[in-house]
Amino acid sequence: MRLRSVVGVLVVLAVIAGVGAFVVLRRVGPNLPGLLLGQACSVRADSGAVSLDTGQMANAATIAAVGLRRGVPERAIVVALATALQESELRNLTHGDRDSLGLFQQRPSQGWGSAEQVRDPRYAAGKFYTALLKVKGWKDMRVTEAAQRVQRSAYPEAYQKWADEAQVLTDALAGHAAGAVTCLLSGQPGSRGPVAAERLSAAMRKDWGDKLTIAGTASTGVELAAPSDRAGWQLAHWLVAHANERGVRVVRFGTREWRSDGRGWQRVDAAGGGAGERVVAEVFAPA
Repeated sequence: MRLRSVVGVLVVLAVIAGVGAFVVLRRVGPNLPGLLLGQACSVRADSGAVSLDTGQMANAATIAAVGLRRGVPERAIVVALATALQESELRNLTHGDRDSLGLFQQRPSQGWGSAEQVRDPRYAAGKFYTALLKVKGWKDMRVTEAAQRVQRSAYPEAYQKWADEAQVLTDALAGHAAGAVTCLLSGQPGSRGPVAAERLSAAMRKDWGDKLTIAGTASTGVELAAPSDRAGWQLAHWLVAHANERGVRVVRFGTREWRSDGRGWQRVDAAGGGAGERVVAEVFAPA
């Protein structure tokens, strides 16, 4: 009898585990491959898929935003992202080869700026774009050749292996795919309430500059003007990419809504929260 009881308990536990796994699968959906790899963000476009952690995703979004703000060709964003993937894996390095620092391992001793400056993702991305645009014929070069003309690496072919991933990220962050960036947040948000809303607005202004029009602010979040569908998805994807550090709980644009619990982008009725020509971001309430 004891053996039967034990077997019965094990069967019940197995059923519970199976139901739990089913629920998780239904909730995370297409994010599962990235989550199994320990990555919290998934990027999907017609050109492919990429999985990153939240820090990498935020840095990628900032690099793209700086390029979009400056109006550089999207090919430049692809080259910049491939370079940062190779040099730092999209992590803001505090040390590197000799005195190289930041996302692009730029060296203060080689005129890239001060140590503090090159560790500012916005500054570093801007310096990279400035250098790339000065390279004659860079648009017609392979990604690795264009990157090498800027970086002058000891491994000139290394950037090419990131070309496909960089293209996927660019397609998503440049707004060519709807609901292409989704992240599952865990742990406590970086900030909450009015502080989070204020910091979010400040960060967006730094990344987007004059390209950004804040239509409304409140202690619960921000509303952003979206002059076009593509511009709306650029901003919406940036918000999701920075959600973890900026305390963003919900992002809405058009008839789609993203929530930080891992369900990805869901369709919503316009009357039930669709943002229309506004991108809406809600931050976590104070604890």
